[in-house]
Amino acid sequence: MKKARSIVVTVLMLLAAILYAVFFLIEPAVDFDGGELTVTFIDVGQGDSILIQQGGNAILIDSGAFHQRERVINTLDSLGVTSLDYVIATHPHADHMGAMSAVIDTYDIGHVMMPYATNNTVAFERMLESIANNNLRIERPVPGNMIIAGNIELEIVAPNAERYSNLNNHSIITRLGWGDTSFLFTGDAEVLSENEVLENGFNISANVLDVGHHGSSTSTSESFLDAVNPEFAILSLAAGNKYGHPHVEVMERLEARNIAVYRTDTMGTITLSSDGTNISVTTER
Repeated sequence: MKKARSIVVTVLMLLAAILYAVFFLIEPAVDFDGGELTVTFIDVGQGDSILIQQGGNAILIDSGAFHQRERVINTLDSLGVTSLDYVIATHPHADHMGAMSAVIDTYDIGHVMMPYATNNTVAFERMLESIANNNLRIERPVPGNMIIAGNIELEIVAPNAERYSNLNNHSIITRLGWGDTSFLFTGDAEVLSENEVLENGFNISANVLDVGHHGSSTSTSESFLDAVNPEFAILSLAAGNKYGHPHVEVMERLEARNIAVYRTDTMGTITLSSDGTNISVTTER
């Protein structure tokens, strides 16, 4: 009888311990409630311009060429932008930063980030003049550091050196996480930079990949694409461009992995919205 009573007491004590752990020690899962994040790939022809918005905060990655300045500014205005927490010029090629001077002169800018790279072009000099005239300071990318604007957090994963022979490899690559969803922005980074990112062990898995260098075969290697493992691939480029972008090899890699492809040359401006769990895509046409 005493043995049976002892077993019952032991069982009751175990049940009590389990209930205590459930109610007091184990924190219940909390649904992500950060609100909606939108990422807009602005159709700037053969170039890049990406706007990230959440709440009242906004980050612009690249601006397209100078002749696309009205297109960019009109799009920002239509989306309610009055200020930009950060503008990021991924690298000093005119199709990525040519209209940045107009953006800097039009909006209240919090921070400017660009890599350790220069270019002897009118577009680059014009951007530097606008930065100086608006009393802004250039910040440099440091891999592993975060770019923070309100609830928006971009991790810098490249460039991993200060000097490259090819300007494309200076491109700032960033990863944005939002709840269980994520985005990877690559500029024109080529295979050399992609390999450095992989070798340094950065987490680059993402639901959405901004396909590097407008779909050039110099970017988006098999190993890099496998590490990202995206559901969606976004290509920013002009129809009938002289470079032949996107290259067949890249499109075949995307198709082989059943990745949904969206292109500004055929669809216009592309907008992705995330609630932290699901991503929806809308296109201009």
